[in-house]
Amino acid sequence: MTKVGVLVGSLRKGSYSRKLAENLVEYFPEVYETEFIEIVNLPFYNEDLDTGTAPDEYTKFRRKMHDMDAFLFVTPEYNRSVPAVLKNALDVGSRPYGDSVWAGKTGAIVSNSPSNLSGFGANHHLRQSMVFLDVQMLKQPEAYIANIADLLDENGKINNEGTVKFLKSVIAAFVELIETFKK
Repeated sequence: MTKVGVLVGSLRKGSYSRKLAENLVEYFPEVYETEFIEIVNLPFYNEDLDTGTAPDEYTKFRRKMHDMDAFLFVTPEYNRSVPAVLKNALDVGSRPYGDSVWAGKTGAIVSNSPSNLSGFGANHHLRQSMVFLDVQMLKQPEAYIANIADLLDENGKINNEGTVKFLKSVIAAFVELIETFKK
């Protein structure tokens, strides 16, 4: 079974990114196992903490991430960039040097915004880090979801068939990429 770790860049209760991610995981084939990876309790990366015995949160996170075959990032945009909590997860996972949890795996990004801007900046800032971290990223289709609040019904389900169709195509392309790069 292929394991996909889902990292959500928003910590807010009722987060649009979390609701969007919950919709996205439903579009994976049954032979895929998705798991939401919680990043809220990761201490900010500090190399001093990693010298000797790393914090338990770092160790547990890294162990879980090493077990994943691929990663789906669902994120809002904060100040034209990636939320600090998500960037911190990238940093924690990239250390210790030479043992990155990200290297050689596949990834996809779906950014979103309650406005028309759709999270373009966050998507591309995250993509830039992932290229450096040696993650084979889904290039097409790019997924920037604008006006996310209007696309979710009272149960958190996407209420627009065109958007559902598009998001299913994103997951289908991601699955194809994962299958291409399976070790």
